[in-house]
Amino acid sequence: MSLAGILAQRSRLLQRFARNRDGMSAIEFAIVLPFMLLLYLGGVELGDGLQIQFKVTETARTITDLASQYIIIESSDMSSILTASASVVAPYPAANMAITVSQVQVSAGSTTGTINWSCSLNGTARALNSSVTLPTNLQNPGSTIYLIFGEVTYPYTPSLGYFVTGTITMYQSNYFYPRLVNSITLPQGC
Repeated sequence: MSLAGILAQRSRLLQRFARNRDGMSAIEFAIVLPFMLLLYLGGVELGDGLQIQFKVTETARTITDLASQYIIIESSDMSSILTASASVVAPYPAANMAITVSQVQVSAGSTTGTINWSCSLNGTARALNSSVTLPTNLQNPGSTIYLIFGEVTYPYTPSLGYFVTGTITMYQSNYFYPRLVNSITLPQGC
């Protein structure tokens, strides 16, 4: 066979190969599948993380709101307020979630507050007379005020992306004014 014949035969093989589309969809699918799975699973993880962040925010708001409605908080009432957080964060587990409720005294013209009392579930209560830096909109009041300060810390461990991100600690805090009195009393402690 001559060189021209070999080139013509190879040219026909290459043309036939270029026209053949068998298996092309399978190859494209195999290329796109890992990206699609990554996108889908990442969306699921992101959705879970955002839902838990929403639950943490709602829990901080709820416990602070509940505590602000009392005149005197007995230890059984405080226990009920703190354990109500499990209902708010459901269906996610509340076992490792730390909840702290404190009363902060803010003196006239001050940018910080002082802890009057503090109670915590699964965490450490704030030390009495410790200082708390206030958000800008609560600084420098005209007279001494009291605030209820609620904090929630939730360690979120992604189910699929744990090796990428590890445990993510979500934190949220809220301030509420006492509703019925200027200062809420906690006579027996926590």
